[in-house]
Amino acid sequence: MKAIVVQSLGGPQNLALVDLPAPSAGAGQVLIAVEAAGVGLVDVLLRQGAIPGSSAPGFVPGIEVAGTVITVGEGVDRSWLERRVFTMVTGGGYAERVAAEASHLVPLPPTMKAVDAVALGVNALVAEFILRRARVKAGERVLVRGASGGIGVMATQLAARCGAVVAAATSSVARGQRLLQLGASQVLDRAATSAGETPEGFDVILDPVAGPDTASFLGKLKQNGRMVVCGAAGGFPPPDFGMGALRAFKKSLTFAFFSLDSIATTERAAALKEIFDSAASGELKPVIDEILALESASAAHAKLEAGGVFGKLVLVPSAFRRTPRPDVPAAKLAGAPAGGGERLPVS
Repeated sequence: MKAIVVQSLGGPQNLALVDLPAPSAGAGQVLIAVEAAGVGLVDVLLRQGAIPGSSAPGFVPGIEVAGTVITVGEGVDRSWLERRVFTMVTGGGYAERVAAEASHLVPLPPTMKAVDAVALGVNALVAEFILRRARVKAGERVLVRGASGGIGVMATQLAARCGAVVAAATSSVARGQRLLQLGASQVLDRAATSAGETPEGFDVILDPVAGPDTASFLGKLKQNGRMVVCGAAGGFPPPDFGMGALRAFKKSLTFAFFSLDSIATTERAAALKEIFDSAASGELKPVIDEILALESASAAHAKLEAGGVFGKLVLVPSAFRRTPRPDVPAAKLAGAPAGGGERLPVS
């Protein structure tokens, strides 16, 4: 099979397309023909070697895929055969085949495309659970940091769906307009928020960014406000960030970190089924920035690191690419700028 391998830890140029033996389905596992693989910040951090204890060079990145079950291992119900599914894996997703635990599979609604399932996937799960952790209620003011990113666009939609009044922090007017269409009530300039010019009085802050100014956002919360950090796209908070919370002691603020690793597999699957059903009925919108060929993984990583992504980047193996009409360039069909890798149609 074709797969992307991290040849050495470092930059996106270290990702290479190679031929590898296809994995087999072990006991309790299935083998999936991968139709779409999500590109996320975790993949970038693993490639850089930035996560302590992560894999040595030579591994295949990718933690979320959608595709069709083609083999079942010992002890797995054969009814999974030929079913289209989404799953999270511990790695190996940037490939034409991946082995996955049968207990982690979530069936796709009949009308859902694999690329849409991946666009929702991990990002929508994180957004759903941080809303639960923050106990977001109708009428509350909610600030979403990094609102143009994969988690941010989902958090914006889900918070608005809860009836919250959402302020979305982003980097451009064009992105702001798209966030308003997704349910935001107000758009804040990202540079201004980083400079401390964010309005105050939020009930909740949902934060996939973190970074050196994490503590300053605690001051934007009203009494009994809640802030949940679910990522570190902007880097880690400074060691003394807790001092900001102590200075606001009388406001009785709640600060929490969140990771999907803390959620049981069965609970994740139940939440994801609801998310997929909401998307299938049109209540929730998958947001895809760009679909690229599997061999363009390095271009996808470079774009993600550059901060130019609105929603999700998705990789598609060659067997599942659409053939663009000869009179329409692929880049135009994808709604993508030219250069940086092979673009594929989104629709």
